[in-house]
Amino acid sequence: MASNGSSSGLIVSFGEMLIDFVPTVSGVSLAEAPGFVKAPGGAPANVAIAVTRLGGKSAFVGKLGDDEFGHMLAGILKQYGVKAEGINFDQGARTALAFVTLRADGEREFMFYRNPSADMLLKPEELNLELIRSAKVFHYGSISLIVEPCRSAHLKAMQVARDAGALLSYDPNLRLPLWPSAEDAREQIMSIWEKADLIKISDVELEFLTGSDKIDDASAMSLWHPNLKLLLVTLGEKGCRYYTKNFCGHVEAYHVNAVDTTGAGDSFVGALLCKIVDDHSLIEDESRLREALKFANACGAITTTKKGAIPALPTADEVLSLMKGSK
Repeated sequence: MASNGSSSGLIVSFGEMLIDFVPTVSGVSLAEAPGFVKAPGGAPANVAIAVTRLGGKSAFVGKLGDDEFGHMLAGILKQYGVKAEGINFDQGARTALAFVTLRADGEREFMFYRNPSADMLLKPEELNLELIRSAKVFHYGSISLIVEPCRSAHLKAMQVARDAGALLSYDPNLRLPLWPSAEDAREQIMSIWEKADLIKISDVELEFLTGSDKIDDASAMSLWHPNLKLLLVTLGEKGCRYYTKNFCGHVEAYHVNAVDTTGAGDSFVGALLCKIVDDHSLIEDESRLREALKFANACGAITTTKKGAIPALPTADEVLSLMKGSK
């Protein structure tokens, strides 16, 4: 175990990295926005950076365009200490872009430029299998399942990681505008459900996947599967609920002045994976799991206090000071 609380095992994050264009003015529609600022994003990449910000070790596996934006994103990963040997560059397709706005009613509005984007074109034979096999935790989402060849690359990477003994961590990260239909999204998200050891979903995703408007234990447990070790449901400012084979419960959130929720879930996941990576048995010990979830909640809370995902990801010291100050 590394000293100073940092993890030594490698967390490999697989999937998309893109550029979010965020309006310079809050509370307007995309059409009304006078201008945009570019912000690096993509949930799996956010998780990888969340890990290194907390002193852990992470790598990112995915594909970027061989363009200015792609090289900028690869540079950002390296700048934050994320291993970049798993990144491929595509000369024929652009790096994905997303225009994201927080409307006056607080809802996020997305417009994606992926037709196709480089991340969708990652092929199974382009995977860095050596890097994937060295993962203690392999983390992924569902956007990489939408189209081929990326879907096959995703399935292969997952299998290789599992065969090498990694813990599989899944955050579906539902983005309905990217899917052909809601039915297709539900079916594909569930198609790899039973492979994961750890699954994190939001309250909105729970409603979507179960078709129920109830956010309760029965609804969450309807998504349980025999291979699962830990199911987490994040509830925004209400904290999170956790479910394991032997116990379940709720951990309160930390209250902060939220400015932008982008990346909060990724920060939460990165923090939890940092705690689990060197000690998978933590999942079976409720008091230690609760401590890890308090830490993850604090990480998620801090991420909402600044605009953009990556610039807002906290260090371990920032997290511990929020936890101390809230006692």
